[in-house]
Amino acid sequence: MTIGETHYAARAGRMRASEIRELLKLLDRPGVISFAGGIPDPALFPAETIRAGYEAALAAGDTALQYSVSEGYAPLRQWIARHMGSIGVPCGPDNIVITSGSQQGLDYLGKLFLSPGDTALVGWPTYLGALQAFNPYEPRYDRLEPEHGNATPEMYRTAAEAAGSRVRLAYLTPDFANPSGETLSLAARERALALADELDIPLVEDSAYQALRYDGEDVPPLLALDVAAKGDIDRSRVIHCGSFSKTLAPGLRIGWICAARGVVQKLVLTKQAADLHTPTINQMVMHHAAEHAYPAQVAKIRAAYRDRRDRMLAALERHMPAGVSWTRPQGGMFIWVTLPEGLDGAALLARAVDQGVAFVPGRAFHADGTLGNTLRLSFSLAGAEAIEEGIGRLGRLIAGAAKAAA
Repeated sequence: MTIGETHYAARAGRMRASEIRELLKLLDRPGVISFAGGIPDPALFPAETIRAGYEAALAAGDTALQYSVSEGYAPLRQWIARHMGSIGVPCGPDNIVITSGSQQGLDYLGKLFLSPGDTALVGWPTYLGALQAFNPYEPRYDRLEPEHGNATPEMYRTAAEAAGSRVRLAYLTPDFANPSGETLSLAARERALALADELDIPLVEDSAYQALRYDGEDVPPLLALDVAAKGDIDRSRVIHCGSFSKTLAPGLRIGWICAARGVVQKLVLTKQAADLHTPTINQMVMHHAAEHAYPAQVAKIRAAYRDRRDRMLAALERHMPAGVSWTRPQGGMFIWVTLPEGLDGAALLARAVDQGVAFVPGRAFHADGTLGNTLRLSFSLAGAEAIEEGIGRLGRLIAGAAKAAA
């Protein structure tokens, strides 16, 4: 007798394959220009620094190959604490826990704060990986839009109570959001903090793209604003998820959570039960890379990705037909495209791949599966010629689809 659907826990039914991970397989398909995955360009990785980091870690003795503490490698936590201080968050190493990428951090936070039926407030659209991380804990979702005007706290409570639920968590990507590329204004961040205070819920700040600003002035992180208002990080309800994946290298799988010590202590227990600790040697190498290469690396990738963003925006202007609109991000890796009503991104993708271009349909980024007339484009991996040719192919395809639907 084999294991079948009846053997799995109820939460397994909420697990879905990532459309993005599936689309990454197209990267190896000849002739397909992919704007699908939000993948850093490996040509920009600080490979020599990372290689030297491994050599130094192995030369230091057995520590790199041994079990370690669940909190994370102490020198790396100290570096992160200094980094957080540089962006306005005074904290210490005890406010930091190292995770295997920020994706693992999102899973842990769902496990800590969400019980079946609880309400999570998320952006509309929001990061698909966050929905995947939260879904196994069986929440219901409500729309969080601080830039455009949230519902009132009472409205959120009433909607949750009508569904037999409670509002337990809010999740936002305030800087150059995946998938929209949009950045929350200072006023919107203050509204989000006020809402979280009124509802008495944790506010998860996904800060994976915070370092990738190309235009405009920096806006303080949510955690920085909350610490300034409350005087101490240990009184803050904001939980900040950071990552080295978009700046140094994603393959080492090093992320972190910065939060009040009480939250960090719970996360450490979760880490102990899940995988004991993030690989020690990778943490040591990341510390080496951060110490020796971080500022120069960030400057290098900002220049490269700024150029690619500008090229894609210019190509969209040249090739998109009337009725198509898109965001103009100040940073990050993504442009969000809205198609004319009646067109569906998923249906368009099937034809797009045949025409040699790929993207991510927008429906997957909405917790209720709506707004299918959207799609996400990533500019981080494509060169100038690929951007021009790929956007040209996509524009012709959309124009043809719109004409057929008229």
